[in-house]
Amino acid sequence: MTIITISTVGFSEIVPLTHVGRMITVVIIILGISVGTYTIGVIVKWFVEGEMQQIFWRLRVKKQIADLKNHYIICGYGRIGRTICSELASDDMDFVIIEQDVSEIEETEKENNLFLEMDATTEESLLKAGIMSARGLVSVVNSDANNVFITLTARGLHPDLFILAMASEERNEEKLLKAGATRVLSPYFIGARRMAQVLRRPTVVDFIDCALTGNDLDLSMEEAQLSKNSKIVGKNLITSKLRQDFGVIIVAIKKQNGEMIYNPMPSEILDESDVIVVIGKKDDLKRMNDVL
Repeated sequence: MTIITISTVGFSEIVPLTHVGRMITVVIIILGISVGTYTIGVIVKWFVEGEMQQIFWRLRVKKQIADLKNHYIICGYGRIGRTICSELASDDMDFVIIEQDVSEIEETEKENNLFLEMDATTEESLLKAGIMSARGLVSVVNSDANNVFITLTARGLHPDLFILAMASEERNEEKLLKAGATRVLSPYFIGARRMAQVLRRPTVVDFIDCALTGNDLDLSMEEAQLSKNSKIVGKNLITSKLRQDFGVIIVAIKKQNGEMIYNPMPSEILDESDVIVVIGKKDDLKRMNDVL
């Protein structure tokens, strides 16, 4: 009788009701419908709000990605991709991750990174990641074949894009270069060489770590490009007063034609678009960048 009453079926009364029984029936109807309606409402709200939240979140991410300029596209969020993103984030550089592995997506969600749950080998995913306005692309998925395919697709969409690709096997480096990669790196080969250098030149390795990876010594090795409006264009290293004004050490100069001049002489002339590699304190390097 209670089930018939709460469900509002109104089948019939099993036995004739007294006045007290009718009062109890009224209470059951009011409480039953109220509790049932509230329960259904909570369940529906839980589903709808969760789904709507996901929809709004995806729209917000889509808009943020569409507004990005001069950012990097990271294809693959494995161990290497995660480290790259961490380094870019520490330098406040914008990037978008393309990943389709559910477990890796959960990791990038925890870091609040911008990402697309898509296949990085497709043109659609690269276009949605803003490849036409991107500064560069990094392909570090687990398969060399997929890295080649991503490189081919990206180069076809953006012929001038800087593309850094990973090769798990050394024999695949040439294939990636032919596919259009600007630079190809093999993490295993680099790791092996670094371990050998630690054995041979531990102090040198420690110094390079201090200069490149950030430390308590406030020392950094950076590169900076001379703009055409820079006041030191056409001057040599002495008259530019970079050493005197900023206390930096100029390690190398990369000319516009790609020539690299190591340990340049004081008489070396600085030209427009030259890239200088310097070591110094972070605050001094920041001030120097403003001048350059």
